[in-house]
Amino acid sequence: MHHYLLQWLTAINLPYASPIAVLATVGIILLISLVVHALLHQVMLPLLTRFAGRSSRQWPTSVIKKNLFSRFALLVQGFLFQFQIELFLSGSDPLFTVLMAVSQVWVMIFSLLLFFSLLDVLLELSENSVIARQLPLRGIFQSLKLIGALLVTLMIISVLIGKSPLVLLTGLGAMTAVLMLVFKDPILGLVAGIQLSANNMLKIGDWLEMPKYGADGDVVDISLTTVKVSNWDKTITTIPTYALISDSFKNWRGMTESGGRRIKRSINIDTTSIHFLTDEDIDKMMDAQLLTPYLTGKQVEVAKHNAELGCDLSMPLNGRRMTNIGTFRAWLEAWLKAHPHSHKGMTLMVRQLAPGPDGLPVEVYMFTDTTVWLEYEKIQSDIFDHIFAVLPAFGLRVHQTPTGNDMRNIRIARA
Repeated sequence: MHHYLLQWLTAINLPYASPIAVLATVGIILLISLVVHALLHQVMLPLLTRFAGRSSRQWPTSVIKKNLFSRFALLVQGFLFQFQIELFLSGSDPLFTVLMAVSQVWVMIFSLLLFFSLLDVLLELSENSVIARQLPLRGIFQSLKLIGALLVTLMIISVLIGKSPLVLLTGLGAMTAVLMLVFKDPILGLVAGIQLSANNMLKIGDWLEMPKYGADGDVVDISLTTVKVSNWDKTITTIPTYALISDSFKNWRGMTESGGRRIKRSINIDTTSIHFLTDEDIDKMMDAQLLTPYLTGKQVEVAKHNAELGCDLSMPLNGRRMTNIGTFRAWLEAWLKAHPHSHKGMTLMVRQLAPGPDGLPVEVYMFTDTTVWLEYEKIQSDIFDHIFAVLPAFGLRVHQTPTGNDMRNIRIARA
């Protein structure tokens, strides 16, 4: 077109025919570009936005929200602009070279942005997929964005200086050490994300505990360089992704998936309150429904054993006898098994630990039938409320270090 305009203007003897022809051609190119821009952004994009608003599916909304169509439209405009330059300004150096370089840079930039939008759409859609949530897609996509940005930057520089990208790549070989230092965290994060995913070590929604970094809460985000943890006190902790590979951490996912949460707590019994049961004690405890089978069976077992020994039972050191602490453990285990919130398919036991200065620890080891924190704490508190209240029925006392009030009472008693 520039050639024909120049011939026509020259034929009518118009002064400055060459620059006027160039300006007219550029004006036509810009006019066509503006018309196409108006059609795409003032007509097509509003139509697609209304369609996305009426659609019940997620992907149309994601496409609009992540600017996928608008960037695609700008990319199409770049190709159209480049086509017009080749068609209308071919042979018009140096303007042709400058505008062609501008159009190529335009195409590369919006190709990169379109790639970013596509990854963002895929990431948002993957949030509804159970399988995709187990993969560190955010870190992988961020790695792809970083690689894409580096490649496009390299290509833009090659276009602006008029050199082949291979020449620049050859020159970058000497800067490998510097690049490795600059992008150390992204590289380590990418490798760590792949390892976390391949070994199924961590995913969004897991309860992570990492005391070294003060993290104790739910994982809310796994990116290329950091893992974000929302702690139970509503603070946010960020952990370097590669630290999850180099350091140890606790993932509570197994507990959540099992359906039961462990109670492992002890009560310290005052050893001076432990004694043998008398016949009166046994008769009184027979009224306890959970103890009746144990007491009946134990009495028969003890009587049979003592009869075989033929020992003098008037001496406490001879034969076997039932103790209040053993009977308490038997009752407690039966009571916990009958508890409506104990997990019937997991380990449940009541055991003695090694005695110490604080008395004899009796440990409850069991699992609740829920993993919800508030419900778990309520169940655990109810269980130990009952245990502490029932100890006097067995003649047992809880060991407790003397307090200031105890000392005052002793002083008053002596006075």
